[in-house]
Amino acid sequence: PGHFETEDVLEMANAGLAPLAVADSYLAAFWAQVFPNVRVREDIVLHDAGDIAFAVRKGSPRLKAALDEFTRGHRESTAFGNITLRKYLQQTRWARNATAPDDLARFEKLVGLFTRYGEQYDIDWMLMAAQGYQESQLDQNRRSAVGAIGVMQIMPATGRELAVGDINLLEPNIHGGIKYMRRVIDRYFNDPAIKPTDRVLFTFAAYNAGPGRVRALRAEARATGLDPNVWFDNVEQVAARRVGRETVQYVSNIYKYYVAYKLVRERVAEDLPRRATSPAR
Repeated sequence: PGHFETEDVLEMANAGLAPLAVADSYLAAFWAQVFPNVRVREDIVLHDAGDIAFAVRKGSPRLKAALDEFTRGHRESTAFGNITLRKYLQQTRWARNATAPDDLARFEKLVGLFTRYGEQYDIDWMLMAAQGYQESQLDQNRRSAVGAIGVMQIMPATGRELAVGDINLLEPNIHGGIKYMRRVIDRYFNDPAIKPTDRVLFTFAAYNAGPGRVRALRAEARATGLDPNVWFDNVEQVAARRVGRETVQYVSNIYKYYVAYKLVRERVAEDLPRRATSPAR
């Protein structure tokens, strides 16, 4: 997706969600310190001798001087640079490999349930499967320290309120998770100005940070000239400042799993005709 930054794609490569990525050398070298599974292939060069710099208008000497001063004081090996690097190195909530064999096998077993209830509640089923992976790695046996249950990590009281059956069982659990998302969308984000995918992304953010907080973030985005109806690169920016990395990373991880699942399904669809026409051995 166009809103992915280089580090998003490198994170997917680190998790095994993407087999390879192309990056500027300085970014590849930095993120290789953060992502242990990223191997930088300096012997493969697609473009050389390029320039990367701040661009400023001619006749702006004070702006240029401010940028030069900032760069000198914040680059790697400075106190700020070292603190920032250490913050990333300590981050433990990066995306996992949702397409590893065992994980993908669980996904394939649950496609029918996610499809059924995604259609029933008019929500993209792959986004819901991606949330299920973020919550539990699609493991119905998962129990959280606070008592959340199953694939969709539903609290018992919420499960009773949803009236979908015993959420200790797989199908009611997935049914309940998707039904709950539909309720939040309809209550807080049922605005025709918001595209369907962004409604779900806002709901993911609300699931993590609370609906009232997301409503306030959207209002601040509007006040600062950002689009309050778009999560990525807009309300997401406000969330990063006001809430911190957790909510931003939560939504980002889910969307990365979503992209990975779409790629897997596309590859399967492409392989079927080839298998059908290949000669039997």
